[in-house]
Amino acid sequence: MTPRLVGAAALALVLALAGCTSSGPQQPTAEPLPASPLAGARLWVDPQSTAQRQADTLQQRGEADAAAALGPITSQPVASWLSGQEDNPYAQSERVTSEAAAQGQLPVLVAYHRPDRDCGSYSAGGSADAQSYLSWVGQLAAGVGDRAALVVLEPDAVAQAASGACGSPEQAATDFTMLGRAVDTLKKQPNLRVYVDAGHSGWIGDQAALADALRASGVERADGFSLNVSNFQTTAESVAYGQKLSGLLGRQTQFVVDVSRNGRGAPPGAEGIDAWCNPPSAALGENPRVVEEPALAVAFLWIKEPGASDGDCRPGEPKAGEFWPDYAKLLIDQRP
Repeated sequence: MTPRLVGAAALALVLALAGCTSSGPQQPTAEPLPASPLAGARLWVDPQSTAQRQADTLQQRGEADAAAALGPITSQPVASWLSGQEDNPYAQSERVTSEAAAQGQLPVLVAYHRPDRDCGSYSAGGSADAQSYLSWVGQLAAGVGDRAALVVLEPDAVAQAASGACGSPEQAATDFTMLGRAVDTLKKQPNLRVYVDAGHSGWIGDQAALADALRASGVERADGFSLNVSNFQTTAESVAYGQKLSGLLGRQTQFVVDVSRNGRGAPPGAEGIDAWCNPPSAALGENPRVVEEPALAVAFLWIKEPGASDGDCRPGEPKAGEFWPDYAKLLIDQRP
């Protein structure tokens, strides 16, 4: 996740190709805040999360204290990432949503399998092309069926495309169209809430252009957007950024925030060029929760699983997505 700022000129070409024009800042309205669509929901704790499997392994080895030390993570609802572990995500999305439904709870899923994922960086992978990706999304949606679920759609995709971090403006416009089609596929499921990822508050400075990129990616047909996925910006910074972006979208668009590792805010740049990758200064944030009252920020979630590596950015660090017990313990120990 690259925290660079992007100028209006760089985004203008991308958005013109996507068929969007920036509407510019809008005056705040006195409209009442919209009701939270998640009010009353109970977030689901996956008994097969990678953290729980690690704790089970430690318990079987006779390392009861080490297993118990992971309790602050294993006891909390964490998103289930569908990122190409299986060619067909149907079985995983069916398991997660079926088990959650049996308990009357709401699971959080992350769809993370777009072509040229992460611009070929530490989390490289994804579908071969747009057609295979949309087929994959269709299988994910079919696995959900008519059960309730919340899906965060493609972390980093909009921000990376809009920023020019990888690919041409023409490719960015194609990516936006593909994401919009993914939104339409997911929203055919009656109880599926979809939040298109919008990066984080330290990334794109031109929020009007970001709003146009989100429109091109189908956010107006989704339930809103997500912020701070796998990043470390404070909750206050993320909410302020999200509220402004919501205003620029012009329809009180709601959003969710990843608070899994933001307990001490963004890492200092002194931690290196990849300071965002497994930063040693990070800490757990607040426990996940949904918002009961009318609001724009409707949930504070653990979308990134605390303890899952951001990538093998330094010697000895696990590959992206692998659970790293020592880092999980660090996040717990440094929690404010």
